[in-house]
Amino acid sequence: MTIFRFPLIVILCSFFTSLSFANAGDIVFSQIQVKVKQQMYPLEYANTFEMRAQGLMHRENMCKSCGMLFNFEQPRQAGMWMKNTLIPLDVAFIRADGKITDIKAMQPHDLSTTSASQKVLYAWEMNQGWFAKNGIQVGDTVVIPKKDSNL
Repeated sequence: MTIFRFPLIVILCSFFTSLSFANAGDIVFSQIQVKVKQQMYPLEYANTFEMRAQGLMHRENMCKSCGMLFNFEQPRQAGMWMKNTLIPLDVAFIRADGKITDIKAMQPHDLSTTSASQKVLYAWEMNQGWFAKNGIQVGDTVVIPKKDSNL
């Protein structure tokens, strides 16, 4: 039995180390469509801890209408930071009922926390200035389909 213990430990350590050094391209985000003011917006969907941790890090650019919706699974006093994020973003914090509570600008590599003013279930990140250009503002309602948190 002790003969097998060392190889098992080496295999487990290798596995967990590989998880720690996963590349940004290793995570595949699912898609979701949200609706605001009768307009549909397809987004990448970060609905697991690993996806939320990766977010939009290491991306050198993003198309004009591309973005990501973060689902925190439970309403919380959420905060976002820009570690390893190379592009300027705006974040809209969204309550469980779909109401946008805040839209805030975030700068690349900024390690300070950008926080919601109240408990939210979602954060929606887009290129900086996108929300203003599209007439989306605090108080608007975002219709978000209910999806299984494991998708």
